[in-house]
Amino acid sequence: MTRVAVLADVHGNVPALEAVIEDVLSQQPDEVLVGGDLVGRGPCGKAVVRRVTDLGWRGVRGNHEDYLLAFRHKRVKNHWLTAPEWSAARWMAAELDQATADTIERLPLTVASEAAPQLRVVHGTPRSNAEGIGPWTSRQQVEAHFSEVEEPVLVCGHTHRPLKCRLPSGLVVNVGAVGLPFNRDRRAQYAVFELGGDAPQVEFRQVEYDLSRTVRDYETSGFSSHGGATARLLKLELEHAAPFLVPFIEWARARGVPPLESEIGSFLDFYDPEESFRTFACRLRELQGEPRAAPEAH
Repeated sequence: MTRVAVLADVHGNVPALEAVIEDVLSQQPDEVLVGGDLVGRGPCGKAVVRRVTDLGWRGVRGNHEDYLLAFRHKRVKNHWLTAPEWSAARWMAAELDQATADTIERLPLTVASEAAPQLRVVHGTPRSNAEGIGPWTSRQQVEAHFSEVEEPVLVCGHTHRPLKCRLPSGLVVNVGAVGLPFNRDRRAQYAVFELGGDAPQVEFRQVEYDLSRTVRDYETSGFSSHGGATARLLKLELEHAAPFLVPFIEWARARGVPPLESEIGSFLDFYDPEESFRTFACRLRELQGEPRAAPEAH
């Protein structure tokens, strides 16, 4: 039996990563793979990349690696380079040194396990690291994504929500997030696969870590003071294990206001992190004066 551990979406959270490393090593896997987004949405991307690189764990490039590289290379809209709502992205891109940037730029978009060739890791889906497979994804959509790989086990991250979907010809698994879970469980999350038997098996693991250390990293690194609304909302995501940043951006767009820190109080009066995205989207439509209809969740 071959054991492969897969983790994803560390997002610059060193204390969560260190706790997961300790747990991973206790599981004695034959291989460890990383599903992208080591950086972004957190203060210590450089340290996370260095730690994973030192361990020799292979992995893929997530959308947040691409995102910060785009800022470093100034391949973004001109006003993003100065506008206050993009201050956090600029700070996180600058926090990466050149060696770290070179490392993440070399990462592939997909990688197959060497210990268990029947397993393939992507960040989001086989065709894009910017789209994901989550609890809202229909079985038909999951099957379509699965059909794009040859291996019978497809593993992903990106949505920050663990998921397992058995199909007639294989298995699709989202391993959740190490550094910023969105399933109301603040523990760092990853998965261990057992392959070589009659059917692949997966164990979702949840690891306690000192969240206060991560919050302290926000302060001591300068991320909180320079990251504006984004840094404040990401801290709320840590504390609630639920999305705040994207809902805030969607709410600001619906209200026709800039997504600045001064608007967060009004947003928090409107937003309920316990509600589904579908419900939130319906309420946004009402806010815009549109008929109440349930859009496809994402």
